[in-house]
Amino acid sequence: MRVVLGEDLFLLRDGLTRLLRAYGFEIVASVDNGPDLVAALLEHRPDVAVVDVRMPPTFTDEGLQAALRARREAPGLPVLVLSQYVEQLYARELLADGTGAVGYLLKDKVFDSDQFVDALCRVAGGGTVMDPEVIAKLLAGTAQAGPLAGLTPREREVLALMAEGRSNQAIAQRLVVTERAVNKHVSNIFVKLDLPVSDSDNRRVLAVLAYLNG
Repeated sequence: MRVVLGEDLFLLRDGLTRLLRAYGFEIVASVDNGPDLVAALLEHRPDVAVVDVRMPPTFTDEGLQAALRARREAPGLPVLVLSQYVEQLYARELLADGTGAVGYLLKDKVFDSDQFVDALCRVAGGGTVMDPEVIAKLLAGTAQAGPLAGLTPREREVLALMAEGRSNQAIAQRLVVTERAVNKHVSNIFVKLDLPVSDSDNRRVLAVLAYLNG
């Protein structure tokens, strides 16, 4: 799997490069600033990009801006944001096109390599993986109106765990219920959100995006 890495801190960039190579990923570009990140994303069109939010030259939001620009020119380009910060405005914009293939993890909440690699693979496969803190901030102040208002508290709980990238089996273990019960909740969510019949992975992405966009 081909990866473009955008991270301004040398030690972290080098560590991520070594980690991903150990798992069999090919690092096609590793850059430390926003302009170079845009160029690398558009030149290589990687299977997935790992992007920090705050990069040179201004250390504000160059990483996210680069990812957004690249996705406008290459729709659906998979992007996993790995940051210390939650930028609500740009995170929403990243989700807004409704194509999925988006992740947003906080650096201090990634506790092991398998967790990170699993998230990266889910994003590369078109899924969504969001840190719970990111979800909370995205949902803060939203009315959760429309179809979302028709979800039961348990269905909202299941959908929040889906947004974290968890499988039905993992959700069942987390909620201490049967996987069959989770499957039923997921089916109800699809119906209540009026999602068209398609493969289940695509419907999960659409459900999560509807949830995160309030």
